[in-house]
Amino acid sequence: MAKVVVITGAGAGVGRATARAFAHRRCDVGLIGRDVERLEHAAVELRELGVRAVAAPADVADANAVEAAASQIEQHLGPIDIWVNNAMATVFAPVSEIGVAEFRRGTEVTYLGTVHGTMAALRRMRTRRRGVIINVGSALAYRSIPLQAVYCGAKSAIRGFTDSLRSELIHDRAGISLCMVHLPAVNTPQFDWALNKLGRRTQPVPPIYQPEVAARAIVFAAFHPRREIWVGFPTVVAILANRIAPGLADRYLAGSGYRGQITSEPKPADAPANLFAPVAGEVGAHGRFGRQARNESWEMFTSRHRDAVMVGVVGLLFLAGRRLLWKRR
Repeated sequence: MAKVVVITGAGAGVGRATARAFAHRRCDVGLIGRDVERLEHAAVELRELGVRAVAAPADVADANAVEAAASQIEQHLGPIDIWVNNAMATVFAPVSEIGVAEFRRGTEVTYLGTVHGTMAALRRMRTRRRGVIINVGSALAYRSIPLQAVYCGAKSAIRGFTDSLRSELIHDRAGISLCMVHLPAVNTPQFDWALNKLGRRTQPVPPIYQPEVAARAIVFAAFHPRREIWVGFPTVVAILANRIAPGLADRYLAGSGYRGQITSEPKPADAPANLFAPVAGEVGAHGRFGRQARNESWEMFTSRHRDAVMVGVVGLLFLAGRRLLWKRR
């Protein structure tokens, strides 16, 4: 029987790519997002792949709207098996130029949207004692960068919330899997429609990955329980470097964090901003960085084939040990 998957932020970017990836696994998909027309386009695309799809428009900052969307999806597709919290909103600006309402809105969408989605999923999954919840995180949940305090703060909050909830689920023997998938820089439309106060166009900090890389990691997490999955070598470096030398990282990012995110192109005078309202139009999964974006992640390969990699590492250590002993004789 086909699994029923719900994805928030499903109209574009990583959410849109993830919806397709689940459809290729023959899963039925419920799509949650703000833009009705874009969700309907996504639903049609999935139906053409041979699965059932329901567009359930909702602003994830509104807990009641998320609950209503979950009920709509279950009414049409059946019990929800997998819930992916992916919706986000951000502001590109130094803290001194971000308004209180902008901080609140970015936090409500990115952090509280994840909380609302998780609670809607748990209301259904707890009674059935099964289910998978995946919270889409970021390397920036561990290592914040300048000019994205709204996003970094929200992703860090998601990590704290997820870790707390995970212990509760273990205590309750709830039978529910909870995973965070931490992403690197991804080629999505975010960098053309996020609120930008920098005067120039923004970009993901290279190296950049295609959204399909993130989508494969999320689908993998849904069927192969892990506590966390780190996608992309930059994610590994950012997390480990912050654990080893956070002060050094602060000073390094004081320069590189600006250069890496701001391009030489001026921001168009009519540039859209999706913080408070969705940007209309069919944009799909990809942003404008396709030429430089990578299609594979070695770290994701090692997560998918963890047992084989561990056997290989143990084998190499064994051979190295034998060689060392042979030299000593």
